Amino acid sequence: QVQLVESGGGLVQAGGSLRLSCAASGSIFSIRMGWYRQAPGKQRELVADLFSGGSRNYADSVKGRFTISRDTAKNTLYLQMNSLKPEDTAVYYCKYTNYVGQSYWGQGTQVTVSS
Repeated sequence: QVQLVESGGGLVQAGGSLRLSCAASGSIFSIRMGWYRQAPGKQRELVADLFSGGSRNYADSVKGRFTISRDTAKNTLYLQMNSLKPEDTAVYYCKYTNYVGQSYWGQGTQVTVSS
């Protein structure tokens, strides 16, 4: 049974930083790991993803501010968020996709950025 547990969300002032973590348990051979977010009344959107080969993609809105990384030994995915803006406020989710196309989601962690 694969489980993804996010942590690290919270309330921060604009310009501040947070680091989100997504700890994976169970056997999963992921080829793609990503962070998504969903703001109230909006669709869930991709923030950043990381492929097993090492390539990374970022949404234009977070380029230069957010960094996705992974600690393979700890089986944990991270999202370092700097220079946060009120428009970054959302529930953030991690998602792992394995070699046969199965995807797993975490439960989400709330990030609130005050102006």
